[in-house]
Amino acid sequence: MVGRVEIKDVSKSFVNPDKSIVKALNKVNLSVEPGSFVTLIGPSGCGKTTLLRAISGLSIADEGDIFIDEELVVKPGADRGFAFQQSNLYPWLTIEQNIAFGLKAMGVYKEKKEDVQKYIELVNLKGFEKSYPHQLSGGMNQRASLARALVGKPKVLLLDEPLGALDAFTRMNMQDEILKIQAGQKMTMIMVTHDVDEAVYMSDKVVIMTSRPAKVEEVIDIKLSKPRARGSYDFIQYRTKILKILDYAGENMEPEYYL
Repeated sequence: MVGRVEIKDVSKSFVNPDKSIVKALNKVNLSVEPGSFVTLIGPSGCGKTTLLRAISGLSIADEGDIFIDEELVVKPGADRGFAFQQSNLYPWLTIEQNIAFGLKAMGVYKEKKEDVQKYIELVNLKGFEKSYPHQLSGGMNQRASLARALVGKPKVLLLDEPLGALDAFTRMNMQDEILKIQAGQKMTMIMVTHDVDEAVYMSDKVVIMTSRPAKVEEVIDIKLSKPRARGSYDFIQYRTKILKILDYAGENMEPEYYL
């Protein structure tokens, strides 16, 4: 199995327009096992997305190293997919064309054309291939965005709050869709979220980060079988534990919905 991520002493700073320096990450260390689902959670603005972008290669760390299967990350690569908070689909392209866009950019569309239809079916968008983004719901556009990130068959899929803009019930349905894909593809997934319930429901490990400059506060193994019962005693115990740690880290966070 491939998709092991090793983050070693990673630090990252930014320079503001007024020339002041903001340190986002401070010697972050984390190991992500192949095929696992890991969630990053912590106070707003602490550096979770910065870490995700560093793993993707879109932003390079000032200090420390990130490895994917022992290969040093120095730039973006096809071994990593990225799904953003907004679907970011091109409005002038059909759903099928949006999903195929990355393959065309890499010059491999002809040999991988059949994969486009495969992933359209995988995210339950069969019959909507010729539709444009404005004709579909937010949840359907998020599925298309997910298919676009998956079609290149990355080792690691990075998800930056991909469900944050959805209503509660669509969000829960999408959580299940992502988990089905992750189990079927045996793909490593690392997701940023602010929703504690979502973290407990989806993750094998929840990585709790401190306030900026972020470092790893604690890593919690979620030892519950999937699919999980959101109202079970054990689920609530994990949620309570994470909320207590987050409050200690400097921000009192509550789940966005209850069942």
